[in-house]
Amino acid sequence: MDNIKNYIDKNKDRFIDELIELLKIPSVSADSAYSQDVINTADAVKSRLEKAGCDFVEICETPGYPIVYGEKTIDKNLPTILVYGHYDVQPADPVELWTSPPFEPVIKKTELHPDGAIFARGSCDDKGQMYMHVKALEYMVQSNSLPCNVKFMIEGEEEVGSPSLAWFVARNQEKLKNDVILISDTGMISNTQPSITTGLRGLSYVEVEVTGPNRDLHSGLYGGAVANPINILAKMIAQLHDDNNHITIPGFYDKVHDLSREERDEMAKAPFSLDAYKKALDIEDVYGEATYTTNERNSIRPTLDVNGIWGGYTGEGAKTVIASKAYAKISMRLVPDQDWNEITELFTKHFTAIAPKGVKVKVTPHHGGQAYVTPIDSIGYQAAALAYAESFGVKPIPVRSGGSIPIVALFEKELKSKTIMMGFGLDSDAIHSPNEHFGIFNYLKGIETIPYFYKYFTELSK
Repeated sequence: MDNIKNYIDKNKDRFIDELIELLKIPSVSADSAYSQDVINTADAVKSRLEKAGCDFVEICETPGYPIVYGEKTIDKNLPTILVYGHYDVQPADPVELWTSPPFEPVIKKTELHPDGAIFARGSCDDKGQMYMHVKALEYMVQSNSLPCNVKFMIEGEEEVGSPSLAWFVARNQEKLKNDVILISDTGMISNTQPSITTGLRGLSYVEVEVTGPNRDLHSGLYGGAVANPINILAKMIAQLHDDNNHITIPGFYDKVHDLSREERDEMAKAPFSLDAYKKALDIEDVYGEATYTTNERNSIRPTLDVNGIWGGYTGEGAKTVIASKAYAKISMRLVPDQDWNEITELFTKHFTAIAPKGVKVKVTPHHGGQAYVTPIDSIGYQAAALAYAESFGVKPIPVRSGGSIPIVALFEKELKSKTIMMGFGLDSDAIHSPNEHFGIFNYLKGIETIPYFYKYFTELSK
């Protein structure tokens, strides 16, 4: 491992160019217009794994987009690390807010990335972080320093809820057998203070439809006489929180357990500047559930947010119409012990109950997943902590993330494996937003750190 920095310095331009080529492919899984691009990306990932040194790589068909599976086995008596990642990306909309085209990667310097960052959709989530593992494998193979076996499972549907992953995992348990699962689809506190994500929130994602009259109506002739679905939907959404931003769905908090004061105090030790947080988002103040701090609100507390709302006429000029229908997409982030199926049922029952008689309500569940917490006394966590300390020179801090990776709970249930989340992105990298980017430092530092995880995990497993 002593030569990893030299190897990166020698090959960094190639590493960056290879990632840029991958980022040029618009693998948007949510939009069928890009279906061939998603498939082309799977082919590209397969080729990269083969070149990196995998002995066996295949494209595995699923009911949806394919999964790329690869493996490098050096000794069946040694531990096996399963690397999970995804090659699909979020839609780039709204494209007009990008400062450069989302699928024409460019490197720009920023305040947090003085060495430059790659601006492109998928740069941080998750192509850049997934590709760190491919290049780390390349180094270990080329230097003959791979200390254990490795398997790769790279999917193409993560951004749409991984609908085919459970199907694939259930049918390939022997193929996917491992001692630990390694994922880089999270972030860290800063480039000088690494952290390891030890908890993820669960997710319930639904779409609601409110229907009023059987057709769009003239707002002058009918306004004030019939229920306007858009007005009604807005009122219904407003009722989902009280004045303290507490979610009003009956039973929603029944299985939510408050962390102890001691645990909350430990969380508060993580470096955080509220002023810098507000400045970065260009907001005057934060907003959320009363009696909880910002970091607690976005990690250990459940939430409910409207992700999109539409209905009626939104084109240029005016059209005086009462729409027949109004729609919204709503996500609920959940904490341990909240079952996403149960929460979806509670939401559906409540949202239907608060609708006035003048409208009909339809709730369509899209996808979801359970929350996850990984123990910090596991071999996997200890190996990750030693790896970060080795490459950064600083001990990492365990943190809980507000995001959701529903497949982590699935892996534990089906494969009986713990998952370690070694993220290298920053909160400011604008994932899922216009101008997503990933720091050159972070990308290369990930390639440097990952081989140390292999080293320490193998040593601690003896």
